[in-house]
Amino acid sequence: MTASNSGNPLPTHLSYRDAGVDIDAGDRLVENIKPYAKRTMRPEVLAGIGGFGALFEISKKYRNPVLVTGTDGVGTKLKLAFELGKHDSVGIDLVAMSVNDILVQGAEPLFFLDYFACGRLDVDIATRVVKGIAAGCEQAGCALIGGETAEMPGMYPEGEYDLAGFSVGVVEKDLIITGLTIQPGDALLGLASSGAHSNGYSLIRKIIEKNHTDLSTDFNGMALGDMIMTPTRIYVKPLLELMRHLPVKGMAHITGGGLVENIPRVLPENVAAVLQKSAWEMPPLFRWLQQEGNVTDSEMHRVFNCGIGMALIIAPENIESAKRILHSAGETVWHIGTIRESDPGTPKTIIE
Repeated sequence: MTASNSGNPLPTHLSYRDAGVDIDAGDRLVENIKPYAKRTMRPEVLAGIGGFGALFEISKKYRNPVLVTGTDGVGTKLKLAFELGKHDSVGIDLVAMSVNDILVQGAEPLFFLDYFACGRLDVDIATRVVKGIAAGCEQAGCALIGGETAEMPGMYPEGEYDLAGFSVGVVEKDLIITGLTIQPGDALLGLASSGAHSNGYSLIRKIIEKNHTDLSTDFNGMALGDMIMTPTRIYVKPLLELMRHLPVKGMAHITGGGLVENIPRVLPENVAAVLQKSAWEMPPLFRWLQQEGNVTDSEMHRVFNCGIGMALIIAPENIESAKRILHSAGETVWHIGTIRESDPGTPKTIIE
């Protein structure tokens, strides 16, 4: 039996474009993003955008360098980006989620690579996304040296895409922040977040859906949708500057799992972090989410950053010096808690 074509006849010579992949569009995207990537270059970059692999030389200033790596995405915050047509800032989110993670071990981010996947490549939208990635790299001081654009017809709904990012940093082996020196009496400092960052967006979207929320509504002087889409704060440069002046015993990037689950990741055995809710004011966005979603305090603390994007643990005698350095770098910082002794099996984060 021979197969028949009962529909429209196929062209005599099939092309990749006939299958839904536009190679020319991909080439245009590469040319579009080169100027943005160029602005992120560092002296150690030997070969970047355009090759099969990027080359990066570790600086001779390191005596015993250890590489630190991280990878992450943006999550369902992308669904709101599609709905609102806001593609300019999710690239910053992508960079932030990886570079902030490797920073907590004392690493300086060196370079970043991205993965952009879609069903049909829209060069304008992809350019806006990668421009945001380059902006995030500039904020972090790392080079955007490569990436991958994958056009896969039928894999994604029309107008949607997915993002992943990969960062590599370096730290002197004897300066790796492990948390092992943390002890009772140490202080917890909290650095202000810029908003919900890139976590808890499945709950945020559920609250919006449940309440039929108009995202164009004015919220503290800006559209609610713009407030919700504010990109993740990148803490790299201020914290690298802090570490040049005084020892930091531990750092926790407050991402998925919120305050409750992220701070314990850097604590040694037999100590707990005790946070004082009164030490900082939960920003209006989180108060709105809690009210509109009827979300309990405990759920807020294990889903959202609640206004604290990064937590630091330092010796108590360094509190004022750390605050002064961080304020000079443009950070808002509070003394939010203390490290105390704890018994095995008891909570590692206590919010009073």
